[in-house]
Amino acid sequence: MTYCCGILVRDGLVMIADTRTNAGLDNIATFRKLHVFEKPGERVLMLATAGNLSVTQGVVNFLTEGFENPETGEVESAMTAGTMLQAAQLVGRAVRRSRMEAYNSVEQSNGVSFDVSLLLGGQIAGGAPRLFMIYTAGNSIECTPDTNYLQIGEHKYGKPILDRAANYDSDIYDALKIGLISMDSTIKSNLSVGLPIDVGLLRRDAFELEVSTRIDASDEYFRDLRERWSKALRAAHMGIPAPPYRGREK
Repeated sequence: MTYCCGILVRDGLVMIADTRTNAGLDNIATFRKLHVFEKPGERVLMLATAGNLSVTQGVVNFLTEGFENPETGEVESAMTAGTMLQAAQLVGRAVRRSRMEAYNSVEQSNGVSFDVSLLLGGQIAGGAPRLFMIYTAGNSIECTPDTNYLQIGEHKYGKPILDRAANYDSDIYDALKIGLISMDSTIKSNLSVGLPIDVGLLRRDAFELEVSTRIDASDEYFRDLRERWSKALRAAHMGIPAPPYRGREK
């Protein structure tokens, strides 16, 4: 399991992904799930992945090395897409091809799930920052200012934070803070999501990541954020009057 989220604001885009792919009492594995394709001055694309690891790694390889478009015969990659929409369509084709190859390599599939979901966010020169979710079938939806975030993986624990606090007009570093709180809430409630987490922050028209970092258990800001958020929640519920229902008849 995993948790990744992308938050689109007027000033740019924030993407956050955990790294845990397996969790047990004696078996915890981590893999990078936030992948960056960057050409300074021209484009920055960030891809967050969830689901079958062989399929998502295949997608990343196709986007990096390029693969042939069956309709045009041209070799396409993340660095050749002309727009973010074209990049999302390219990811969809890469998903379909990678799933097919993974399925064919496993005899009768053996009950293995080849489902994946991905977030693609970024900006290509000539267009605005955009954020897409790509599904297992290769189709996609796009984030809008009305609902300015998308999630994949174990999303239910972090969603209430984003529902209440994420806003298209938020400062981009406020969006980062909200995303980190959303991630912390998910880590707190689900063992299958865990540190370290990868973060990318892209300011509109910068065409270069302003923040590209990995946060682990030793990160002082993240530790402070977790403690402050826990204290704020305790203070909030203590500040609400007790329910007035004691002793009332049904």
